[in-house]
Amino acid sequence: MDGVKPVEWRGDSSDVIRSLSEDLRDDLGYMLHQVQTDRTPSDFRPMPTVGAGVYELRASDSDGIARLMYIAKFAEAVYVLHVFQKKTQKTPQKDIDKAAKRLRDLMRERNG
Repeated sequence: MDGVKPVEWRGDSSDVIRSLSEDLRDDLGYMLHQVQTDRTPSDFRPMPTVGAGVYELRASDSDGIARLMYIAKFAEAVYVLHVFQKKTQKTPQKDIDKAAKRLRDLMRERNG
């Protein structure tokens, strides 16, 4: 399909998203597809604490809150850095750190 940027899943992100409820998977998947086609997702925010150009997609249902952190500024792919579920609005530092490490690893691969 022309105009659809491929997704590259980093770490265990694809396993984690598959473990979420169907509603959370559907919501995050729909928003991720919007990112792939250069459209603005319905619920996202920048995550400068992870790195420049990183954003977070946000979805919630009765099971809790799910987040998907990604970077889409590169022409070749949308890189999903981290997917996780949480119970409170605040993003745990361990999740920020995990996404930041995966971003550093990605940048090393791209520059190496």
